[in-house]
Formats: sequence, C-alpha cells, structure tokens
Amino acid sequence: MAAPLRSFCTTVLRQSVRPFSSTCVTRAGKKWRIENGLACSGSEYGPLTDLPDWSYADGRPAPALKGQIRRQKQREEFARRAVYLNAELDKGMEQWQKRKNEQSEKEEQLRSLMLKPKGNLLLKNKK
Repeated sequence: MAAPLRSFCTTVLRQSVRPFSSTCVTRAGKKWRIENGLACSGSEYGPLTDLPDWSYADGRPAPALKGQIRRQKQREEFARRAVYLNAELDKGMEQWQKRKNEQSEKEEQLRSLMLKPKGNLLLKNKK
C-alpha cells in the first residue's frame, strides 16, 4: 500500500512545473518610497487610505469606515506612547544631570579638604 502512494507522490513532484525560490519577496517601488521618505507600501497611509471613499451630494462627509477608525486609534496610541517616552527621557536626563552635579560638588569638596601646599611649593604654584 505504501509503494503505490510513494510512486504517486514522486510522479506528482516530477510533473510540477512551479519553480522554488528562497529569495524574499519585495513590493514594487519599495526602495524608491523609502528613499523618498514615504511608507514601505503604498497603502499604509496617504490620501487613498485616510480620506473617505465617497461623500454625500450635498457635501456632508461620509461616515468613517472601520479601517479608518482603527488606523486613527493606532495613531493616537502611538502619539500617546511617544509623548510618554519623551517625558520619561526628559526625566532621566534631569536625574542624570543632577547626579553629575552632585558628583562634581563632592569632588570639589574633596579638593577643598585636601592638604594645601606650604612654603616654596606655594610660591611656585602662584607663578
């Protein structure tokens, strides 16, 4: 029973004309869009995805579609996260600056507590 199935599979594989490729698939124009500061694909953002497909004849806008609402929520979430991370970065920079100032004050205090030169060394340092 296994032999007929095996021979069937090998004949099907031999008759297959479809080529096998291990290269990655790239979208047309991806390199150009990235070089010009656009999205990787043409459907990520822009007027074709952000604007409504239609409007009423009297000029009223059409109701937002599910995809438009979803993209708007994603953008709002991204903006909130960017603001949060920016605030966190500012806070970290302030703490770093504070630690740096404290460390320099400690070093200055240690220098002031060190023994001072006397006699001939004092006169040499003044010149």
